[in-house]
Amino acid sequence: MWKAVEIDAWLGARKTSLEDARSTVTGIIGRVQNEGDAALRDFAKKYCDLGDIAVSEDEREAAYDLVDTKVVESLIEAEARIERFHERQRPRDLWLEEMDPGIVLGVKTTALNRVGIYVPGGRAVYPSSALMCAVPARVAGVHEICACSPPPIKPLTLVALDIAGVTEIYNAGGAQAIAAMALGTESISPVQKIVGPGNIYVTLAKMMLREKVEIDFPAGPSEIGIIADETASPSIVAADILAQSEHDPNAACILITTDPGLPEKVGREVQKMLGAAPRREIIEQSLKNSGYTVVADLEEAIAASDMVAPEHLSIQVADPLSVVTRVKNAGAIFVGKYSAVACGDYAVGTNHVLPTAGYSKMYSGLDVQHFYKSATVEILDRNGLESIADIVENIAEAEGLYAHAQSVRVRRGL
Repeated sequence: MWKAVEIDAWLGARKTSLEDARSTVTGIIGRVQNEGDAALRDFAKKYCDLGDIAVSEDEREAAYDLVDTKVVESLIEAEARIERFHERQRPRDLWLEEMDPGIVLGVKTTALNRVGIYVPGGRAVYPSSALMCAVPARVAGVHEICACSPPPIKPLTLVALDIAGVTEIYNAGGAQAIAAMALGTESISPVQKIVGPGNIYVTLAKMMLREKVEIDFPAGPSEIGIIADETASPSIVAADILAQSEHDPNAACILITTDPGLPEKVGREVQKMLGAAPRREIIEQSLKNSGYTVVADLEEAIAASDMVAPEHLSIQVADPLSVVTRVKNAGAIFVGKYSAVACGDYAVGTNHVLPTAGYSKMYSGLDVQHFYKSATVEILDRNGLESIADIVENIAEAEGLYAHAQSVRVRRGL
């Protein structure tokens, strides 16, 4: 179960799992496109007899009575911490700067008007994901935040969505929910962008529908990479491995270590902790996707980690900051033995919606910037126009675009 792995093979397995779901997702998207709400109701029959697709205000309010007060208070505190961190990411609505005499340039930033968030809800309840997706959108100034989660939506998820300020909630899960938000149905109006984590079907649906709607990034089954040396605590490493493994049978973990003796120690700790794990069956499945590799030194460890580009990267070495400065690819980085990934999942304030399966090589984790679009602003007076007119005319005529050049000459003659 706990085994040595080759980095290339480990990565290949993570990519292949998405492709295996393509035909299924294609069929689901087609049904939602053709049947709308009827398809959503039919897909929901596997889990419940779905009434209204839209969740009412009364249902939101009733959910609070079904959730422990301490949990509600914790969600409110977590929401405040997430908001505080993401407020610091807000760009200026408009900035202008005189670059040359008579030439003022700038950028106008505008929040998206309508976005969709997906909150998983199959094997577990994820109120934290509701907060992580919705709070940055609200901070950015998005007016309409549409949320979908598998029916029947748990009271805990409804409470979190309400605390986060979501404007619409719908009983829809899986790839069909992504298709509904992208294409629209009788109940759900199309959105401009979809964000949020999900299983391989949800992730693939997001990727396949990018011609219709923007997405954050592929955020599939959870994963962790751990860079460790001889100073790492085997029990801490094992605890982080089990924490990620309990998410989903398709979750994966990889330990990259300079200490040849560490994997065996970690393996023993994993087995010890596994015996008392409530989600043991899921963990055992995900551990089949996991493993370790032993490298010569930290330089090789960093290179291997950058190849993996893990969703979560835990650094458990004697001098962790020296590794942080050299690592290039990771969704979120957790430094030192006290920085549990679980803290980032819930209460630190950073976002836990992160690119998986190596996609942190090209994507950043979810933040406020995902909910904006920008336009450049150009303001020229006569002096500014004259200072660049010859350049514009020369290049335009060289390209054979004579009307472009003429549009400048007309202004020069005024």
